Amino acid sequence: MTSQLLLPPNPFTRPVSAKVFLTGDDLTLKRKSNQATRVSNGFSLRAKAALRSNHSSSVEIPNQWYNLIADLSVKPPPPLHPKTFEPIKPEDLSHLFPNELIKQEATLERFIDIPEEVLEIYKLWRPTPLIRAKRLEKLLQTPARIYFKYEGGSPAGSHKPNTAVPQAYYNAKEGVKNVVTETGAGQWGSSLAFASSLFGLDCEVWQVANSYHQKPYRRLMMETWGAKVHPSPSDLTEAGRKILESDPSSPGSLGIAISEAVEVAARNEDTKYCLGSVLNHVLLHQTVIGEECIKQMKDFGETPDVIIGCTGGGSNFAGLSFPFIREKLKGNISPVIRAVEPSACPSLTKGVYAYDFGDTAGLTPLMKMHTLGHDFIPDPIHAGGLRYHGMAPLISHVYEQGFMEAISIPQIECFQGAIQFARAEGIIPAPEPTHAIAATIREALRCKETGEAKVIVMAMCGHGHFDLSSYDKYLKGELVDLSFSEDKIRESLSKVPHVV
Repeated sequence: MTSQLLLPPNPFTRPVSAKVFLTGDDLTLKRKSNQATRVSNGFSLRAKAALRSNHSSSVEIPNQWYNLIADLSVKPPPPLHPKTFEPIKPEDLSHLFPNELIKQEATLERFIDIPEEVLEIYKLWRPTPLIRAKRLEKLLQTPARIYFKYEGGSPAGSHKPNTAVPQAYYNAKEGVKNVVTETGAGQWGSSLAFASSLFGLDCEVWQVANSYHQKPYRRLMMETWGAKVHPSPSDLTEAGRKILESDPSSPGSLGIAISEAVEVAARNEDTKYCLGSVLNHVLLHQTVIGEECIKQMKDFGETPDVIIGCTGGGSNFAGLSFPFIREKLKGNISPVIRAVEPSACPSLTKGVYAYDFGDTAGLTPLMKMHTLGHDFIPDPIHAGGLRYHGMAPLISHVYEQGFMEAISIPQIECFQGAIQFARAEGIIPAPEPTHAIAATIREALRCKETGEAKVIVMAMCGHGHFDLSSYDKYLKGELVDLSFSEDKIRESLSKVPHVV
């Protein structure tokens, strides 16, 4: 299988165009040009991107999160109470979330100040690098210019701490002692475990069973930061027991794991629930990615023609794209904004736009979103973080308004692109952003055919150091493409609540 891949030349057969110097305890990069953003042009630059000195870029960490809702002329439909079907009230969410996050969930303010305590922790890894993938461009022989915004330098190795830290902060500030959550591949669970350890919170995580067994080192990361981790479905909750009764070997899903975590939070007064994607306040926190990227693109003197990101619940995609959509609404730029989802869980491209529960058991508010049905259990693809039955309501709304487009790609093509990317750029991507990589390669090869020198910006939301078993299966030729069943989706969609 790998013999069909285009492979890059040996990086040591040509001169390196940059040098790394140590000055005191500060690692700085001396280059012929003073570009603020990294260009992947040799081993020293790759080392620099990995070590990421804050002193090598003029871009500063944003001090505000951006709320896209403020700039939408048509506002998204409100979430509904699961029993009354009436618009949800703040007090209806108080058993799950701290007051500040409830306010952020419903706010119409354009910008929200980032607390100083959160900014101080962000400084551990932000600003994150925007890297031009020159070696990938050369490998593909494309006139396109490819950039990727790399979030893998955070302590947890992905974009998820961008929201885990503020969620832990607001909970701790309001005197909460325990937080519970779900996780798929483990990137969100490990991020919340990390953030909880900084604010003295006890953290309990329900991890989708398939990923729990596929990715043991993610579980160990969570436990290292002090979290308790359970495979989901579990026998610790009523929601989990019901699933196990009907299917003792259930691979689990994010919807099931959410049900278990929400159930625990609802029955314990000293416990709140944290969510790693989907909700407005989560997408809000992730906009630090796009705000930085806009400034970095200006440093490069570039304007994006295409912006690409993977989507499961949508937080990584929203984090990069929402600030650019703001600029698009202003008429400053006009990029194509493209979401990429797995063919085995295609909520945007195959789901219906309807009110549905965010979890399998029907404990959450009803949200207007693109959904495959709340009890849809996707096949166990290796991109565990994308195995969610629905899309973030705000992304769904933006999609319905025509501000973005969506495609789905099967996992073998994604891993083929990941191998090309890793061997050209040196970073082994998590299975989730391999979808964005595959879509970027498609776009770059189209540019090769047409001769267009498009500027492509891609969200590279995390590294795959704990996902190497997936790469092992691909390299051995054991990875197979999994797809959804039309009958399975029809059955699941038949159970979506009918909201008039």
